Amino acid sequence: MSLTKSAVSLSLALLASAVSSSALAAEPLKIGMVLPLSGPYAAYGQQIERGARVYLQQHGGNIAGRKVELILKDDTGVAPEVSKRVAQELLSTHKVDILAGFGLTPGALAVAPLATAARKPMIVMNAAASKVTTQSNYIVRVSQTLPQVTAPLATWSAMNRVRKVFTLVSDYGPGHDAETEFKRTFKSLGGEIVGDARIPVGQLDFVKVLPRIKATQPDAVFLFVPPGEQTVAFTKAFAQAGLDKAGVRIIATGDLTEEGSLDAMGDSALGLITAHHYSENHNSPENKAYVKDYTQAYPASRPNYMSVGGYDGLQLIAKVLAKTGGDASGDRFVATAKGLSWTSPRGVMSIDASTRDVVQTVYIRKVQRVNGKLQNVEFDKVANVKDPGKE
Repeated sequence: MSLTKSAVSLSLALLASAVSSSALAAEPLKIGMVLPLSGPYAAYGQQIERGARVYLQQHGGNIAGRKVELILKDDTGVAPEVSKRVAQELLSTHKVDILAGFGLTPGALAVAPLATAARKPMIVMNAAASKVTTQSNYIVRVSQTLPQVTAPLATWSAMNRVRKVFTLVSDYGPGHDAETEFKRTFKSLGGEIVGDARIPVGQLDFVKVLPRIKATQPDAVFLFVPPGEQTVAFTKAFAQAGLDKAGVRIIATGDLTEEGSLDAMGDSALGLITAHHYSENHNSPENKAYVKDYTQAYPASRPNYMSVGGYDGLQLIAKVLAKTGGDASGDRFVATAKGLSWTSPRGVMSIDASTRDVVQTVYIRKVQRVNGKLQNVEFDKVANVKDPGKE
């Protein structure tokens, strides 16, 4: 090929690329969010949506030059068939470019095959069972896994004179993950599991399990239940049963003391030790800016880890599309997302190139009053934690 022909071919290729990018910029970026917006887990969806909207407000409503349309669908909570139906509506009727949200694991698992069939990116902003990302090659997660936040807590406990533990978890995927990882890590470090129990999601009556806990005389109870009414009910019942006065501690994943529950828990939350990837009280310039903007937009609400999941989901999308020239097609999106890293309000985080799962710092925290407000105060951390469930 002559130099002249080569130059013409190169010019045509560059022109085609420019035309393609220009055409993409003219099209809105449609992000379909499947969220619990009613029922007992409505606060999850509200937090995720608000975090996403704070990101858009900070960036003029645009990603990679494309105007963003957030299209929300309510899956009502733990209702996989509803999650699947509304996700199909987003794909077939609304023609969304990206699926996102997913407050709870059952919904994420139900929608995964649809993402695969449609070859659309699926950004998981909260659902935390380890196996979620294994269900579709189009899933990328920015939230957490239960093993990821549980293993550092089990290690801290074993290293801080906690010898005997009773485990209590909700009886569904994330609870099973948390129970398995805590037992594995804690026992490997010489700890003893003196008892265990699984309770239905949402159960508020602990009359049967509290005497069982007391009879085993543990140093601590390891607890995982989804945040909300159940967490508040357990901490109050625990205190009323006198277990705290008997010297039994509660150690838990950060779901227990998310900011929306702290105020309802009141003084019963003081001193609780948890492990998690985000707290409103995290001291960094990025988080201070995020908390300020969130609070200005939603003054009656406190940002929690779910809101940061929504925020970082949008941040991931923006970083990917900045590299693809606005192209959100599934295969290119996922390939570009692998290995990406950025600084979030939670700290430095990245996407594992092998698993498409989040890698992040896990903080050990204690509930204290800070300027009159209950906060999760960080006092230790483990950086670059991957999901142990996939190692």
